Amino acid sequence: MTFLMRFFALVVNALCLPLHLMERVGLYQIYKRVFPFCLYRISVTYNKKMYDKKKELFRSLSEFKKPGGQLTLLEIGCGTGANFEFYPPGCKVICTDPNPHFHKYLKRCMDDNSHLNYERFLVASGEDMGSVEDDSVDAVVCTLVLCSVNSITQTLREAHRILRPGGAFFFLEHVMADPSSWAYFFQHVLQPIWYYFGDGCEVTRETWKHLEAAGFSELKMRHIEAPFIFMIKPHIVGHAVK
Repeated sequence: MTFLMRFFALVVNALCLPLHLMERVGLYQIYKRVFPFCLYRISVTYNKKMYDKKKELFRSLSEFKKPGGQLTLLEIGCGTGANFEFYPPGCKVICTDPNPHFHKYLKRCMDDNSHLNYERFLVASGEDMGSVEDDSVDAVVCTLVLCSVNSITQTLREAHRILRPGGAFFFLEHVMADPSSWAYFFQHVLQPIWYYFGDGCEVTRETWKHLEAAGFSELKMRHIEAPFIFMIKPHIVGHAVK
């Protein structure tokens, strides 16, 4: 199975040669302008199917605000703001995303979720949020983002840095399937083309291992099967406390 997987992955990789060349010469940047629209449409469907899971995940957000204070939350890779409806009223939100073209859709979502207080939108990657002070937020949220960052380890290090002691990192991510499954086989075979479709998304990441090694004082994590196609069916969900 390993030989076949590698062989077909090479075939798919070869078929993606035009896409590789487009990325090399900078033409792939055009897709980055279109991707926010695609993600906006996808997020509507994702939220419908994962509504209960998201509601359960974010239910405990308010527990992490400072006594008598306002919950301050930073979202890494906020995209179109698909998580905003799940945040508690009065929450102060700092939005970050490396793609500035999301701002149009983000503004629309802000208008639809007036129960929140929006502090600012930062064009920044998860690996480099230097403009955010140490120990300055109560919660960091990261959903469907760790699949596409350049470094999971550095992103988690940054999240840990900006969280105040006792603050929490909330996550919901699709991950690599069980190695004995056909899903695992096709994840590796189709990864080359999926990378371009998903704007750098990698479905073969063992993200849970990075969370376990990130140095949080407490980690609550579950592996679940989401109601989607096999490529993104395996998910992890939970939160980690600094």
